Amino acid sequence: MMAETSSSPAGSSPSFFRGHWEGWKGYWGDKFAFLVDYSKFVKREKPIPSWSDSDVEEFIASEPVHGPTLKTAREAVKFAATGSIIGAISTAGIAWKYSRSPHGAALSFGAGAVFGWTFGQEIANHWLQLYRLDTMAAQVKFLDWWVNKTESQ
Repeated sequence: MMAETSSSPAGSSPSFFRGHWEGWKGYWGDKFAFLVDYSKFVKREKPIPSWSDSDVEEFIASEPVHGPTLKTAREAVKFAATGSIIGAISTAGIAWKYSRSPHGAALSFGAGAVFGWTFGQEIANHWLQLYRLDTMAAQVKFLDWWVNKTESQ
């Protein structure tokens, strides 16, 4: 009798690994949800036409909710680019000063650019308070607006 209560039929409860996998699948699905948002713009037969700064400014002026958010997100790129330039030049300069190795300077130039971009983006995140804004929604809204505008012409 005790054996009947302790054994469970196959399939009534997931195995440890299956349960663990399902938990992680949900976690990573949340982290990569942006792929779903952008898939309708990426997986197209005809690519989206290029846009200019004036097109973006037109969207910013016409959209009272997402326009300012997009403008702030575009300002954040300037912080990141500046950080990338500073990081690349400074690390390459230090590597060149102490090693006189061209390949070492080139590698540190690339690594410094990546690190500088990351630090610049973090500074922008706090300085411009991007953590309070839904920048992805603003970008998706812009892409929707741009697709509708170009397809109607």
